[in-house]
Amino acid sequence: MFAALSVGDNLRLGAFVQRRALGERGIAARIDAVCAHFPDLRARLREPAGNLSGGQQQMLAIGRALMSGPRLLVLNEPSLGLSPRFVAQVFALIGTLREAGVAILLAEQNARMSLALANQGAVLEMGRVVLRGPGPALLARPEVAERYLGAGRADAAQHGVRRAAGLARDLAAIIAADRGHGSPRNYADRPTL
Repeated sequence: MFAALSVGDNLRLGAFVQRRALGERGIAARIDAVCAHFPDLRARLREPAGNLSGGQQQMLAIGRALMSGPRLLVLNEPSLGLSPRFVAQVFALIGTLREAGVAILLAEQNARMSLALANQGAVLEMGRVVLRGPGPALLARPEVAERYLGAGRADAAQHGVRRAAGLARDLAAIIAADRGHGSPRNYADRPTL
């Protein structure tokens, strides 16, 4: 993020290499799509990015990446330091983008939400993969809940599958609500370079 530039200019930089192909209307459409997912940014497009809160700066960083119309989005701890409201927005967007066909490589400490969304997940311990498989299946495993999610053995055994199903339902509701705030297809409609 370039603190001295406006929020809008930071977003425009994300589409810089495609500026000729997109034109001003295409760039404006992508900014609208980003702001549909992150309404806090729309009201601050003319303000210096350095004035944003930490959560808003994280939204801006993700939004700038989306401006390029990525086929693969690499996110490293996108929920780090965010309020619960912003975390919900970020994970709703991740789910929406995944459904729109954007491949996402996510490194995240919020294991519950990450595994609930993941087609494939891997649990790392000391830099080594110790478990891998479909995200919801990993989330339902009692040993994952016990070792990595802070649940005790009895709690993990009792609630593993129900917890995974509940998280999946909650995320589906967040994603469905997010669809009402803009078209995720804007990210998939990118010009070929």
